[in-house]
Amino acid sequence: MKESSIFKRVKAIKHTFQGVLALWQHEQAFRLEIYICLILAPVIFLLAIPGFLKLMLVLLLLFLLLVEALNSAIEAVVDRISLERHPQSGLAKDMGSAAVGIAIVMNVVAWAYVICL
Repeated sequence: MKESSIFKRVKAIKHTFQGVLALWQHEQAFRLEIYICLILAPVIFLLAIPGFLKLMLVLLLLFLLLVEALNSAIEAVVDRISLERHPQSGLAKDMGSAAVGIAIVMNVVAWAYVICL
């Protein structure tokens, strides 16, 4: 019997919540970034800047969480394959970490731009 479209969507939402919970439980960096977002998000709406810039800042904070989630997924897959040190494994993890670093720099640059307006 085929699953209904609604059932598939409910199942997908359940997996999303399980993923966010796993990130919260196992990834200290994700927890720190959530705290930062919880502090900065209200500040965005207190700033006297155009709505487009507010949207940009919110989206960049969410982008940081997205990249952190993908980095954690890469690390989990690499560790699942083997805990043995391998140059390719280290490279994959370093590239994921670099992506997080780039997302952080994007946020810093955007916030610096808005603050210096």
